[in-house]
Formats: sequence, C-alpha cells, structure tokens
Amino acid sequence: MTYQNYISIDPEIRFGRPCITGTRISVYDVLGWLGLGMSFVDIIEDFPELNEEQIRACLLYAADRERKVRVIV
Repeated sequence: MTYQNYISIDPEIRFGRPCITGTRISVYDVLGWLGLGMSFVDIIEDFPELNEEQIRACLLYAADRERKVRVIV
C-alpha cells in the first residue's frame, strides 16, 4: 500500500493540509483521534465515509514525513 493513493493536498481544501482524498478530513485529524485512543472501528463509526486503508494511509504518511525530517546537530 502507498499512501499517495489515499492522501491528497489541495490548497482549496483545509488550507492545503494533507487530507484523505475526496473528504475534508485531514491526516492531522485522524492522527489526533488515534492519539486520543480511538480505534479504527471508533473512527469509522463516527465517520462512515472512511475505511481502514485510508486510516492506515494516514499513519504511513506521518511515518514518511518523520523519516524525511532533517536533524541539525
């Protein structure tokens, strides 16, 4: 799975934040819900337009961003 199939950035949607394609739900929103302890099932119950693959894509996006962060020593 590649997150690029599920995550898009459009300056006209949520001020250009990365969002799940076809929605206004940002990667930040999904990561926040997971961080608060919501399960995939909880998120899908609240937002039935989402599925597990889209939520996993948010995690992959975050992991990829973290990997690309440069550390100044």
